[in-house]
Amino acid sequence: MDMLLNFLHQGLSAIVPFVVLLGVLIFIHELGHFLVARWCGVRVEVFSLGFGKKILKYKKGDTTYALSIIPLGGYVKMFGEQPGDHISEEDKKYSFTHKNVWQRIAVVLAGPLMNFFFAIFIFFSVAMIGEDAKTPVLGDVPVKSAAYNAGFRSGDRLVSVNNKPINTWEDFQRVLNQKENRDLHLDAVVLHEGSKEQTKVSVDAKSEPNPNVLSSYDYVANVDGLSPMSAGTTVGVQNTSPLYAMGLRTGDTLTAINGQKITYWRELEPLFAKLSPKETLTLEVLGVREGDKTEKPITITMAPIESIKSYSMQSLGLESSELYLSKVIPESPAAAAGLREMDRLVSINNITLTKWEDVLNNIRSFDGKNPVSLSVLRDGQTINLKITPKMTTQMTANGAEEKRYTIGIAPVVNLANPELMTVKMTNPIDALVRGTQRTWEVSVMTVMSFVRLFEAKISPKNIGGVLSIGQAASETFKIGMTQFLQMMAIISVNLFILNLLPVPVLDGGHLVFYVIELVKGAPLSMRKMEVAQQVGLALLMSLMIFALFNDFTRLLGL
Repeated sequence: MDMLLNFLHQGLSAIVPFVVLLGVLIFIHELGHFLVARWCGVRVEVFSLGFGKKILKYKKGDTTYALSIIPLGGYVKMFGEQPGDHISEEDKKYSFTHKNVWQRIAVVLAGPLMNFFFAIFIFFSVAMIGEDAKTPVLGDVPVKSAAYNAGFRSGDRLVSVNNKPINTWEDFQRVLNQKENRDLHLDAVVLHEGSKEQTKVSVDAKSEPNPNVLSSYDYVANVDGLSPMSAGTTVGVQNTSPLYAMGLRTGDTLTAINGQKITYWRELEPLFAKLSPKETLTLEVLGVREGDKTEKPITITMAPIESIKSYSMQSLGLESSELYLSKVIPESPAAAAGLREMDRLVSINNITLTKWEDVLNNIRSFDGKNPVSLSVLRDGQTINLKITPKMTTQMTANGAEEKRYTIGIAPVVNLANPELMTVKMTNPIDALVRGTQRTWEVSVMTVMSFVRLFEAKISPKNIGGVLSIGQAASETFKIGMTQFLQMMAIISVNLFILNLLPVPVLDGGHLVFYVIELVKGAPLSMRKMEVAQQVGLALLMSLMIFALFNDFTRLLGL
């Protein structure tokens, strides 16, 4: 029942942003058909937003403007658009069917092109308003990694790479994208954290298959250790920790220590080392306590303790939270074996665990025969368990389905969000270039998504329908207007591509008919077009039902 109520709540909260987003995009699409039809001398009888019964209508000249009850589309009804209609000689000059083939192509193509140009306009507007982007700042650079050995350090800011200025992390990513499988030499200029002097660092990036399956670049140059990601300040608290007695709990995120703000895990140990154990320790944290639905600020204060000679993570009984369990999935192998939330994983098959990746690798290597030996800490006691992993199908970050062994657990994640910056363009020409570039990139990604679907490199479960659009509209609207506008632009590009697919009943199907007419010198027979329309309608309805099925299974967690 709770799941159903949650589903209904999500649906209702998404209605207004969804109607606004879809209504604007449908209006823009149909406006393209309408304007070019009028320009070509075609009489437009109806301009409707939505399908079904008209709830509002207004007639001016030959055209009835209407708002219909089902807001999932729209249409422009043109005089003489059905080839079989009887039209007098006097009215043929207003008939769509009696316009030359190039004019009909222009009318049909105008709708999708309006969506494309509207996306450029939105991205142009966002560029002028200002958009969020990842700063070109390195996250944690592991010691002994190729990046560290070359001279990169955690928190370095990239200034330029191969003489190209780097203003955002996206700029750096573009340098690494490659069409060919070859290594890439990088000459970087960086600013070390806390320094104002620029430092030159050189390294060879190894060519690897691009993990982004929607990219048109097959390869990407990679340097081990170069990433914008850093460990956060979410802690695991041992039950022997003096801070545990003061109220600190596993899963709490430290935001400040004695008034000094902190963001990254790498900042904790040096900061604790600077503090005197004779001083009171005050921690500002975000945490969830019994009865809370969201994180709330909490202040933890600890007076000096004689037995603590110096402050450190070890002396305070603190560690990263990533080996603590935030969730044990019901009816999973982990639940059957007796694992509980907030258990601390210690070892698997007598191999000591130091990070969450160790857990994944050990479970993946299960031979399918002997149960896995797992040791956990619970309330200060070591508990040994036997678990038999289960083969499951998981969706990867790239949208592909992967079959692997799992036991049904999730960690208390300890990742800091990459630092963001606002990129705002004051020159309209630069903003227009940015808008066109972003629209083209999204267009390529949309086309590549179809290609990867046919290549079975991404799962058809990623296909979403109106509920997915509604959810995306709602979530981005909550974040902010810029994110909502960007989502509108992305969906506008999707409508541009989808409507150009050579499927009868879509604009692309009509374009195919007109191209055939150009080649043959005569239109297809009515019978052939009717059969093609019926097949196209069946395909479209099947796709819509499949997308709706995916939406329901995703939202209901099935």
